[in-house]
Amino acid sequence: LNETVAAAIQSLEPVARASEATLAFNPCEGPAIVLGETDEIVQVVQNLVQNGLKYGRPGGTVEVAVRRIRQGPSMRLTVAVRDEGPGIAPDHLPRLTERFYRVNAKSSRETGGTGLGLAIVKHVVQRHGGELSIESEPGMGATFRLVLPAARIRFFEPPPDQRLEQAG
Repeated sequence: LNETVAAAIQSLEPVARASEATLAFNPCEGPAIVLGETDEIVQVVQNLVQNGLKYGRPGGTVEVAVRRIRQGPSMRLTVAVRDEGPGIAPDHLPRLTERFYRVNAKSSRETGGTGLGLAIVKHVVQRHGGELSIESEPGMGATFRLVLPAARIRFFEPPPDQRLEQAG
């Protein structure tokens, strides 16, 4: 996930430079592996980062962080995209992932929004067994967080009768 997110962010560096914004990436320490379609995860991250660049503070920072968390008995990986924009009023938060929903239709049209991006993000994340949450307060920016199941990695260990005898 670290490499996939880094590639998605790197692809948007020209957009960030054009808007005089900064992209900051904080990868997870150690392996951060999820099972899924790399291209779809890239699309999700690109969408969230593009939104942060579009709707964030001009010249501001969009921060992307990958973290490992424990939810009950399972390990999960999160990707959080945080902007420094004007924030989103609480009454809009539950509807942001609806198709064609726009907080401000006029400004969305001016910046090229269709109202489909977050609906696609939510659908892709759910197909990967994950969740999307959105946290925001007016004047405090917004954080879009996806939570995905971490892949369980098991190393192959041959059956006892096929192991090599250790000398000595």
